[in-house]
Amino acid sequence: MTDATEPFAISISQLRKCFDHVAALEGLDLQVAHGCIFGLLGPNGAGKSTAIKMLTTLLDPTSGSATVAGFDIARQPVEVRRHIGYVPQMLSADGALTAIENLNLSARLHGLHGAQRRARVKDAIAFAGLEASASKLVRTYSGGMIRRLEIAQATLHNPQVLFLDEPTIGLDPIARRTVWERLEQLRDKGTTILITTHDMEEADTLCDELAILHQGRLAVVGKPDALKAQVGEQASLDDVFVHFSGVGLEQDGNYRGTRDSRDAIQRLG
Repeated sequence: MTDATEPFAISISQLRKCFDHVAALEGLDLQVAHGCIFGLLGPNGAGKSTAIKMLTTLLDPTSGSATVAGFDIARQPVEVRRHIGYVPQMLSADGALTAIENLNLSARLHGLHGAQRRARVKDAIAFAGLEASASKLVRTYSGGMIRRLEIAQATLHNPQVLFLDEPTIGLDPIARRTVWERLEQLRDKGTTILITTHDMEEADTLCDELAILHQGRLAVVGKPDALKAQVGEQASLDDVFVHFSGVGLEQDGNYRGTRDSRDAIQRLG
């Protein structure tokens, strides 16, 4: 359960990360409220992935600090990992296993055993809507089914905070909306969710609040409707992105970003 004494699910203060003296993230200050879906937006290279990797303890910060679910990412990394779920953009489900086998493996890694493990796996299969295909190999699944399974894997241990990197990249519109519904269900149960996305419709539909990063710095933070009103009476979230990042959506990307996106599309089908 969420610790009510902690004012924020995620609290970041002057977080900085340098690679070979080049700052990928520069002095990020950000707070994420409990029980919301928070979007982290920005062009490729803006620092989104670097921020998530530090918050999930996959990267050590160069300086600054952050707490996730009340635990310090530098001083208490094991506790942070126990209280979070993480769904990377890369494939995390094993295609050579069934959904049940994937979930049982994840449950064991989270220390779930016996009747508790069986109950959690059963609930996860139902949550993902995979009852009819739970015993089929994951490599036979559609992209939407894989993503729902990955979210179910990441939430088996009832994490307080869930991180997702581009949760619906490569999915068709129906599969994408199904994933959105699953995330909204998790939020309604009290899970705090932080997502990165380049999909402005996704950000506008899902996010209670969002931040836009540009060149490693925080450009703006606020609720989607408030940010649109700030840019103009008829402004869309696309307009907000362009206004605060200085980058047109059609320009957002490079060879590496395009390659990674297409690899994900091919993987997810």
